[in-house]
Amino acid sequence: MTKIANVRCQLVDLEPETARSDASQSFVKQETVLVTVETVDGMSGTGYSYTIGTGGTAVVAMLRDHLVDGLLGADARNVEQIWQRMVTGTRATTVGAITSLAMAAIDVALWDLRGQRADEPVWRLAGGAHDRLPLYDTEGGWIHLTCEELVRNALAAKAAGVRGVKVKVGKPSLTEDAERLAAVRDAVGPAFEIMVDANQCFTGAEAARRAHSYESLGIAWFEEPLPADDLAGHVRLAAATTVPIAVGESLYSSLRFAEYVAAGAAGIVQVDAARVGGITPWLKVAHTAESFNVPVAPHFLMELHASLACAVPNGMYVEHIPQLGAISRGGHVIEEGWIRPPESPGIGIDWDLDAIDNLRVA
Repeated sequence: MTKIANVRCQLVDLEPETARSDASQSFVKQETVLVTVETVDGMSGTGYSYTIGTGGTAVVAMLRDHLVDGLLGADARNVEQIWQRMVTGTRATTVGAITSLAMAAIDVALWDLRGQRADEPVWRLAGGAHDRLPLYDTEGGWIHLTCEELVRNALAAKAAGVRGVKVKVGKPSLTEDAERLAAVRDAVGPAFEIMVDANQCFTGAEAARRAHSYESLGIAWFEEPLPADDLAGHVRLAAATTVPIAVGESLYSSLRFAEYVAAGAAGIVQVDAARVGGITPWLKVAHTAESFNVPVAPHFLMELHASLACAVPNGMYVEHIPQLGAISRGGHVIEEGWIRPPESPGIGIDWDLDAIDNLRVA
């Protein structure tokens, strides 16, 4: 009765809730891939992944052409077995973004179904380490915003109880970045956290120069300073600065995370459940980081990562970027800068099926 009888895949396009840009790109739209897994006994779970403007139809094609048929008849309870089978069946394209995003949507659906069958929320089923975690805000720190807007947004976040803000860096001159960060620091005071994110835009030498300028500002972390595949560069940079180096949103394999953590290249792990292939590998990454005494502050996916970060003892922060407001109906409680994971069974996202139908493109 727990065998998979049907799998449905959908693609919906969501407009960003605010204009989003960084040193490398603009957030054009959110292509959201939804997968619903149904079992013989009438239960179902829904998972999702995303892209920020390109590749959504390729993810759907990977699901349709290579993954869905292999799920039919499998026991939905055997989540690890199914994940390993998907890896084996996609060796030619693993590790890669499209494959990871497709596998993630399936894996999240299976965990959602697993939680519903156990009548437990995923955050508790996967460990239950925290019943809430602090938020930091990214929505007020995009690179196109003026210095005055950055300050105003940071003060608003502080007034709401949020513990910190992320400011995008990568302006043409170090001076301009430094002035923007100094203005925010002067406004919020020394105890409020400021994170900076370069979105992979710097060379090794320039990243070291900028990191040095951040040290006096008490920056919480320097995120994606270099191209994500430059392990050696991250090792050198981490050794050269007192600012913690944060990486992970652009890594697509649990083994790659292990290399970074073991080499001392990551002081903060920002594993993204969609990009690493789902909840199953996300938990492997989080526990690997735990064994090296490295905290986890996952990238994006606030509505899912609230549950996952609360599941593990080294969960540090949840990133405040609302993602699913157009196709869901709440489920999370945010109080004075803290987010609580949903108590409803599964991943706890209450999908708005009518809205999904209206926004579906494939």
